[in-house]
Order: sequence, then structure tokens, then C-alpha cells
Amino acid sequence: MPELPDLTVYVEALEARIVGSTLDSVQLASPFLLRTVSPGIDDITGRRIVGCSRLAKQLVFALEDSYFFVIHLMISGRLQWSETKKSPPKRNGLAAFHFSTGTLLFTEASKKKRASLRIVQGEDALAELNPGGMEVLGASRQAFGERLRQTHHTLKRALTDQRIFAGIGNAYSDEILLRAKLSPFKQAPKLADEEIERLYDACQTVLDGWVSLLRDKAGDKFPTKVTAFHDEMLAHGKYKTPCGICGAPIQRIVYAENEANYCAKCQTGGRLLADRSLSRLLKDSWPKRLEDLENL
Repeated sequence: MPELPDLTVYVEALEARIVGSTLDSVQLASPFLLRTVSPGIDDITGRRIVGCSRLAKQLVFALEDSYFFVIHLMISGRLQWSETKKSPPKRNGLAAFHFSTGTLLFTEASKKKRASLRIVQGEDALAELNPGGMEVLGASRQAFGERLRQTHHTLKRALTDQRIFAGIGNAYSDEILLRAKLSPFKQAPKLADEEIERLYDACQTVLDGWVSLLRDKAGDKFPTKVTAFHDEMLAHGKYKTPCGICGAPIQRIVYAENEANYCAKCQTGGRLLADRSLSRLLKDSWPKRLEDLENL
């Protein structure tokens, strides 16, 4: 799922292309994409785009007279830009937004259609789509620590819960926790002051760094390689490869539809975290520490 760094670069690319232009028409390829009834498509067409922003993991397009349309890409939703008018691709197209400056194509490469489009009018209606998470890059150390200590979650869950912190997901939480050298399943309320400092600094470093990297990669072009897996990542998607900090093999825990990638040496003092399915299968044979795994 595109997260804060990816969405920030999307917003910057969109601002350069559509702010000041007119939304001429919208082609919906999937009737399930639009999740609101009123206002409708006709209410936003013909209006000028006055801004583009991010709301948690959603993209917000502001139009004249306080109209907004909001896109949630979910896991597989992506955007493409064309200087010429194009229809949505037949295989995975969801919609095409035709502006006076070009066409924005909305696609989803998944059979599970989770991406969405919502149309609202007024700041109050837009605020109802905000899950309420704190923007980490704009937060003070004190506010960050207070928000963290108010939760009763693990660090992995706290960082990815949009009601707690905005814009961070599965991929960048792995990178942040490795940088902070903290276990993904450590309880947030139990963090020492020094650990909160490390986590705050890691959030700033990782998120700022990835925004800069993705911005440089895109250059003046519309970003096309929006993915949760990058070669430059140190933990996420790097299962069994050497940790980018210490060289020990990256470990992985799979749960529900997500996974946590971590370095046992950097983050858990060499202790292997129990994978629910594998540890239940192996029982007493499940290795408890990194050296036990290496001996196997």
C-alpha cells in the first residue's frame, strides 16, 4: 500500500500537473469504485482544481466551492498520468479523470477491489474521512511520546494504525523499527524515554529520507514505480537477506495479510519472535534465538 513517502511524491507530481486546471469529465470503469451517493460526478465536473493533498493514506483533490474527491489506493491501487486523453485500461482500470491538462488513470492490480473514490462537499464532510492519526513529521518529540503512550498496542500496530499516526504502513514501519533498534512487538506504553527518543528520530530520518529518495527518482516525471518493496530498503521485503546494519539475516513474521520484517540481532537481542503458524507447527523444535536458527 502506498504510504507517506509515496503519497507525498504523488501529491507533488499532481500539483504540478492539475492545480489550476479544470476537471472536464470522469469515466468510471467500475461501479463499485464510487462509495458516496451525493454529491455526484456531475457536481464536480467543470470545476477548477484548487489543491491536492494527503489525508492519512488518502489523496484529496480540492475543487472550487469546497468540493473534494478523495482517492484511497488501498493495497494495489495506482495512478498513471497521460498528457493525452485516455480511457481506463480494460484489464485493471477503475477510472479516468480527464483534466484540461491531461488524464489521470486510476488502476488496481488485484481481484479484490478495495480502492475507493469518495466525493464530498465542505470541510466538515472532508474531516469525517480523517481517521485522526498524528502527522509524525509535523509533531514535536513531546506530542509524539504522549500519543504513543496513550496506546495499548505493539509498536508495529501503533505505527500503522491510522487513528494513531498518519501515513505509515507495513513497509516503512519495518524500516523505522530497524533504525530505532526496537522490536515490532514491544508494547508501546512500556517504552523508556530513551526508546521513545530513538523511535521519534527514526521516524523523522526514515520518512524524510524516503521522500527525498523517491522525489529524486521521479524527477520531473510522474512517479511510476510506486511499490512497497525497494532495493534500498534495509528490512522490509528482505527476508533471509543480510541486515543492512549488522549483516545478520532478516527474519519475518506473517500474520493475517501483513508481515513484519525485523533483525533479531539489532532489534530483539538475538531472540527470534514466534511466527504463529510455524511455531505452532514446530512446537519445541522452534528455534528461540538467532544462533539456534543458524545451527539448524
